[in-house]
Amino acid sequence: MTAETMMRDHAVAPDWKIRLRDLSKVFQTNSGPFTALEPITLDIPTGCFFMIVGPSGCGKTTLLRILAGLEKRTSGTMEISAPAANRPSNSMVFQGDSLFPWMNVFENAAYGLRMRGLPRAEIKDIVGHYLQRTGLSRFHNSYPHQLSGGMRQRVSIARAFANDPDILLMDEPFSALDEQNKILLQEELLRIWEETRKTVMFITHSVDEAVTLGDRIMIMTAHPGRSKLIVDVPFERPRRVLELRARPEYGELVYSIWGHLRDEVQRARAQDEESAK
Repeated sequence: MTAETMMRDHAVAPDWKIRLRDLSKVFQTNSGPFTALEPITLDIPTGCFFMIVGPSGCGKTTLLRILAGLEKRTSGTMEISAPAANRPSNSMVFQGDSLFPWMNVFENAAYGLRMRGLPRAEIKDIVGHYLQRTGLSRFHNSYPHQLSGGMRQRVSIARAFANDPDILLMDEPFSALDEQNKILLQEELLRIWEETRKTVMFITHSVDEAVTLGDRIMIMTAHPGRSKLIVDVPFERPRRVLELRARPEYGELVYSIWGHLRDEVQRARAQDEESAK
């Protein structure tokens, strides 16, 4: 199959949103081929909050970029069930600051809707709703340089949800934040997601964050990356971050996942030490 992404429009919607079959990625470098991803086979259900954890350099971001259409896969297939009419396939929230510095908060949040040509009144209503949900209404005329790091990430989240994508791709969006702001943004993200139940793929290095947010967690191996284990998160929704973390079964699940991840982190560290020699 040569198409970069196969979009399926089923008479009866499938119970999956994303389906990968033996998907791999090999980069051609000056020193020869570099395998970023070994074949991955995976089904992600519609509406699933899917978390990915793994050591640095295991191909997590490469996988997300392939899903976003920013990288081409080397082999295998990728199917995404077709979104509703006039809805973008995906939106991506990056780890770093991705706002346009010359646009204010409202303009940044409205960018995707304007590119789609929606009427001004509709844009105003939609963006206003998500600025309110993220606590940014009174900052709608502010520019990125006037905002804290946490507030800029809230704008990125508002922009992503306002664009109403079929799939939301998030690459460590909270990694640069202090713990207090991280908890607040996790709470806000969960509240907004409860409204929309979008399919989300979220990369994190934090096992705590994966268990707090996710329905399923894929643990990836050290380089070259592949799926080591998929864990179902049993906690009911809606969730409150601190209340969930106070439960003993939460700590037990975090400990169990870390046990599977620890060996891969140690193997990745050994690889780094060997390559530095």
